[in-house]
Amino acid sequence: MTSQRDSWLAQNVEEPLEPELPICDPHHHFWDRAGDRYLLDQLAKDLGGGHNIEQTVFIECGSMYRARGPEELRSIGETEFVHGIAAQSASGQYGPTEVAAGIVANANLMLGAAVAPVLEAHLAASSRFRGIRFTCSWDADPAASPPSSRTPGMLLDSRLRDGIACLQKLGLSFDALVYHPQLEELADLAAVFPDTTIILNHIGRPLGNGRYAGQREEVFSNWQRGITAVAACDNVVVKLGGFGNLISGYDWHQRPVPPDSEELARTITPWLMFCIEQFGPQRCMFESNFPVDKESYAYTTVWNAFKRLSQGFSAAERAAMFQGTAVKAYRL
Repeated sequence: MTSQRDSWLAQNVEEPLEPELPICDPHHHFWDRAGDRYLLDQLAKDLGGGHNIEQTVFIECGSMYRARGPEELRSIGETEFVHGIAAQSASGQYGPTEVAAGIVANANLMLGAAVAPVLEAHLAASSRFRGIRFTCSWDADPAASPPSSRTPGMLLDSRLRDGIACLQKLGLSFDALVYHPQLEELADLAAVFPDTTIILNHIGRPLGNGRYAGQREEVFSNWQRGITAVAACDNVVVKLGGFGNLISGYDWHQRPVPPDSEELARTITPWLMFCIEQFGPQRCMFESNFPVDKESYAYTTVWNAFKRLSQGFSAAERAAMFQGTAVKAYRL
């Protein structure tokens, strides 16, 4: 991230709560973009804040695709790239965390059955490859959903479902990136593929920008209905986090000083507690979503917030949400 952002975050540095609690961070990225670099050095600095992050899972973000070759195979470059970073991490020179213990890559599931060779190429590229994230998030409001190749109803499309069938055949998971109005469509998909582990990213991305700005109560109500439908499918687990993304509509990134973990916990507790009530702790996992969420708060801060809001749960329930659910879902 930029030095300006790091300087802003440095205004509010917290000591880690319960530094011995084992954690698997199941959602972070690596990229090297113009003026925005987040690679192993940067992640190691965040991991060095004092929480006991034992393992991480890398989630696709369009990094280091191959510049040549068939279009559908170019995403293999990202798996190769992250596999190399995992080897760097395994040297121990960047700290004790097993970085990228699992890799979730990208493949165009709209290829249908023709995606099978792409999945096999990912498997060949890394023993850490665990599944696919294929973005289906779409909204009619361009301010909420920037123009892209995504189209409405992708989760119901027979081509995508043929692609999911290929995932299921190979025992791979599907990371679902959708917006909250699409949750009932995701529930329909999950019911069709009960043997596929589906990981709902960022609690279904409740929107707070565009036409949803200033509509928090209505969004919360509609989101609750969607979460209830998805949670009824036993094969779905949910990632608890993602509030630092600017589409959530919170203004932390615009403040002179970043939020502390107490404020963050107060803000996100209603959302996360509802998820935990619906899914149960054994199907929930806390996530950092870094460096995306680094726009809004620090790494140590967000894990402190998760620890604060989960105080009322048993040791076994907390162990699931901080580590066990992720380890099981990603077969680490």
